[in-house]
Amino acid sequence: MDTIEGMRTFAAVAAHQSFTEGARQVGISTRLASKYIRQLEERLNAQLFHRTTRVVTLTETGRAYFERCQPLIEQFDELESVVQQRQTELAGRIRVTAATGFGTMFLVDLLRPFQEAHPNITVDLNLSDHNVSVVEEGFDLALRFGGLRDSALMARKLTDMRIICCASPAYLERHGTPQDPTDLPDHDCMPLILGDSPNVWRFRRAGEVETVVVAGRFRSNAPPAVVRMAAGGVGICRLPHYVVAPFLQDGRLVEILQPFEIAPIALYAVYPPSRHLSARIRTLIDHLAEGIHEQN
Repeated sequence: MDTIEGMRTFAAVAAHQSFTEGARQVGISTRLASKYIRQLEERLNAQLFHRTTRVVTLTETGRAYFERCQPLIEQFDELESVVQQRQTELAGRIRVTAATGFGTMFLVDLLRPFQEAHPNITVDLNLSDHNVSVVEEGFDLALRFGGLRDSALMARKLTDMRIICCASPAYLERHGTPQDPTDLPDHDCMPLILGDSPNVWRFRRAGEVETVVVAGRFRSNAPPAVVRMAAGGVGICRLPHYVVAPFLQDGRLVEILQPFEIAPIALYAVYPPSRHLSARIRTLIDHLAEGIHEQN
């Protein structure tokens, strides 16, 4: 057994508390993962896991070993990349997680030129509308909006994303253009069902936050669905800039209530704490920051 592969398998099993899921993450069979862990324990002369029929948990020794594994694995991957590519190309895998709407409508367009520029880097993109545990799930990078809940993670702010209220010209011609947030209860509004109180829209008036309860005939948890319905004239939407930007540019949507626009939400690149951030991940973060800046 290769020591690094054994460490990599151990870290994956520990993060998922499952031989099956850990083996799937590193791309080997459950049987082989079990064999690697057994050989690693024999080599270290220490028990790393408590095993039952239902769950796998770390021993105290295993927990200490796990805390030191991730930085070593990252440093080995980076060293191997530098040697193999003779310092001319980046190589290796990057596991990225992001919200579904942001990933499908915006992030993939930024990742495409990155992969064209770095053909030896493999990107595993996991899209979810739930905040996954970056460390426990083994992700290298997460793209997250708003306040950061896990203070143990490192973060780099990429941009401030505007939240824009808009509607189609056809809708505004039929129903009139709202001049004040208090006009919205008289309109068909289409909330995005993410987080608490989706029907409560927030605006800013004279430096203070003002809330308005809205309602309409359509709502969804998917930004692409909401923006397309708005472009089709169904109602008014309130969405992040990355969602509505293409529709504003070609005139399918018109911005409204701009003087009352709420403060933008921050977008962060979040990654596990480590003394060593690999060059490929650092390069990807730089690429995302530049690409987002150009499009905002």
